[in-house]
Amino acid sequence: MADVKNLRIVSLLPSATEIVVALGLGEQLVGRSHECDYPEWVQRLPVCTSTKLEKGLTSRQIDDRVHEIVRQGLSVYEVDAELLRSLRPDVILTQSQCAVCAVTPADLEEALGSWLGTAPRLLSLSPDTLDDVWGDIASVACASGVGDRGRELVRRLQARLEMLPKGDERSRVLAIEWVDPLMIAGNWIPELIELAGGMPLLAGQHSHYVDWADAAAQDPGVIIVMPCGYRVEQSLAEMGALTRLAGWASLTAVRDGRVFIADGQYFFNRPGPRLVESAEMVTDMLRAPADVQRSEDGSWVRFTPYLAASC
Repeated sequence: MADVKNLRIVSLLPSATEIVVALGLGEQLVGRSHECDYPEWVQRLPVCTSTKLEKGLTSRQIDDRVHEIVRQGLSVYEVDAELLRSLRPDVILTQSQCAVCAVTPADLEEALGSWLGTAPRLLSLSPDTLDDVWGDIASVACASGVGDRGRELVRRLQARLEMLPKGDERSRVLAIEWVDPLMIAGNWIPELIELAGGMPLLAGQHSHYVDWADAAAQDPGVIIVMPCGYRVEQSLAEMGALTRLAGWASLTAVRDGRVFIADGQYFFNRPGPRLVESAEMVTDMLRAPADVQRSEDGSWVRFTPYLAASC
């Protein structure tokens, strides 16, 4: 393994890229995936992957297209093996949690199988819980030779979560990870909601599809729509898939004006340092006065009848 100063890292996972930067190893990044876009400067790095999903698809079309690709036994992603080899990485970061979300080790088999010389270390992340995320931060730090930095970063992130205000009343929160078909957010997101003082509804170990009737029967007091990979504007354009559902208007969250659209591209769905910011966002949404329509940075907005009419 090269010393830290000369270490060469390729990250094929947005959350891993953010972990690397948070560990102070940004200068060691030499390549990224097409989805790694934060901090903004990483977009200048060589792009080692691409997606088979066409641009401009609706959430339903994306879901259909992904299932079609998977049924054919294919990957949703392609890896530029020649570019990857030319970057001479010492460490490649990827994930094995979700073949739909990002490049997996299977996608790298061809590139690694024909590697000349010493093959890079492949570190595959697969978090399901917040503890897993802390463990992944430690693993990336250790693989990069900065174990102490990893422990300190985790300590700081956990301290911020401990500072979240706790209320006496726990809002019943329905967290929607995909609009059409309807999917409820799982994994670490129910933990974030609980830490923020909410009670996650229909939460499972993993994100999962549900029937609308089952979701509506919960009559949530708060609904947070946070589609994976969607910015707020993209989610707003898809809200008609929810507002047209039977009984939508009669839900307590809708009647009380407590439906929120959150940025699912940069927050919630990236299991890295900014999960803490995601929990802080939930806290702000749960405590937001009725006249507050959005966060100062635009990372979430309150969904109003006006916005519904414009979708």
